[in-house]
Amino acid sequence: MELERLTIDELARRAGLTTRNVRAYQERGLLPPPVRVGRVGYYDERHLARLSIVGELLARGYSLASIRELVDAWEAGGDLGQVLGFEKALARPWSDERPVLLTAAELEARFGDDPAALQRAIELRLVVPEADGFLVPSMQALDAGAELLAAGIPLDAILDEAAALQKDADQIAQRFVQLLFRYVWEPFVDAGMPADQLPRITEVIERLRPVAAMAVLPALADAMSHNVNAAIGSELAHVAKDGRASA
Repeated sequence: MELERLTIDELARRAGLTTRNVRAYQERGLLPPPVRVGRVGYYDERHLARLSIVGELLARGYSLASIRELVDAWEAGGDLGQVLGFEKALARPWSDERPVLLTAAELEARFGDDPAALQRAIELRLVVPEADGFLVPSMQALDAGAELLAAGIPLDAILDEAAALQKDADQIAQRFVQLLFRYVWEPFVDAGMPADQLPRITEVIERLRPVAAMAVLPALADAMSHNVNAAIGSELAHVAKDGRASA
């Protein structure tokens, strides 16, 4: 799969950083150089993954100097092709969906003219402002919101639910990641991160991609069935009771 080409401004925006931050990390050797096409340097998802790892290490209290030592040790300890394969596995999106660009008019046709709701959708990263419209990371999520709106559910309530779902999804993802770290990554680190085991770690990450959806979707379907039936059954019981009371 061909990796997406990003300018430094696009990379910084996707990573939630400034271009100055990105350049500083690159100058310190924390970020591989971009691929030059003429006078323009292009980055890709591997650089985005590296920035994510650097940000996580900074949040855990590592200094930039110590992160540089870790990066140097990592790159020196393994075959370059294996390291790149590992970083590609981390960088590859965890969904087959491709972002879609919508014009402001197309977005308004779906959800109406509501500047406050649009701003909140931007904050939730349901849409990302671009020079010629809005980039939609997941049309499935946007289509789901449009269906709920068509069913008569207020847009504010839909956005509330979107925010809650993001938190729930984050907790589910953390549980899967903890399993990976406890039973795969930590034994690998404890063993001294041997280079010959890196392909196996990469394979595990690739195989994990469909596992979360395979586990979550059946559980969600079962929970939806139970809760819908329970809610309707309870409502019918109330209606029947009220009817008897009236009679």
